[in-house]
Amino acid sequence: MDYESLLKKAYEKLPKTEEYKDRFQIPVAETMIQGNQTIIKNFSQIAETLRREPSHILKFLAKELATPAGLDGTRAILQTKLSQKMIQQKLDTYVVDYVFCKECKSPDTKLIKEDRITFLKCEACGAKSSKKAIK
Repeated sequence: MDYESLLKKAYEKLPKTEEYKDRFQIPVAETMIQGNQTIIKNFSQIAETLRREPSHILKFLAKELATPAGLDGTRAILQTKLSQKMIQQKLDTYVVDYVFCKECKSPDTKLIKEDRITFLKCEACGAKSSKKAIK
């Protein structure tokens, strides 16, 4: 038997696997424009899902979108008109930079601060990587 037929035979003996569905869904920002402000209505839900402080996410968005921002209860208010797509792109960037583990790609991480350095610590694999501070 040649290699190809042996490989085909080995694949046939493997158990059939179901397609993996990712348990972590990045929340979709629900936005509305009111005057010259953009309001993210489900901001506290986004922060809760990402397991991050709302102020940290808001600081990131304000810097990335170059606009003043503030919290109003469960909502975030950005002081300019922005599209939902633009806000979602920045949230996706935040998730890649500050939520997903660089080693195992798990969302089970937390931000910890040691001295003046912020680290992303993975609760799944134990990896630890430094993150730049948002100023």
